[in-house]
This record gives sequence, C-alpha cells and structure tokens, in this order.
Amino acid sequence: MAQGQRTNRVLVPEARAALDQMKWEIAREVGINLPPGSYLGDVPSRMNGAIGGHMVRRMILEYERNLAANVLGTTR
Repeated sequence: MAQGQRTNRVLVPEARAALDQMKWEIAREVGINLPPGSYLGDVPSRMNGAIGGHMVRRMILEYERNLAANVLGTTR
C-alpha cells in the first residue's frame, strides 16, 4: 500500500483526540519512547503493534466494566 494511504478510520470522529491520548499514555506505560509530533511512520511496526494491542485490551476492559456496571445497576 502506498505511503500516506490509511484504510483505518475512527468511527466516532469526536473520539480521535481521546484515542491519540490513550496511545501516548500506553506507549509511556510499556516503555516505548515515541518521537515528538503525530507522525509515527519511523516507529517500527513491532512497537506500533504493541501499542495498538494494549489499546484494544484497554478498550475491551473498559467496555466490560461498563457492561457489568449497567447489568448490575439494572438488576438491583
């Protein structure tokens, strides 16, 4: 795929800033030093994959917590 073409997109555009913030937080937590700025093309794919994997894990965890809170809140 040509450089600069992105096939992934944020489904909720308002969430882009929060997702970017999460990306930087997770990179710090796992000890990956990202270059300043938003361009991550020079970061090895292994590191980007680690960050993305942790982002998915965190989003699933938050979804499960919200789901559990809603289920517990409606059954009481």
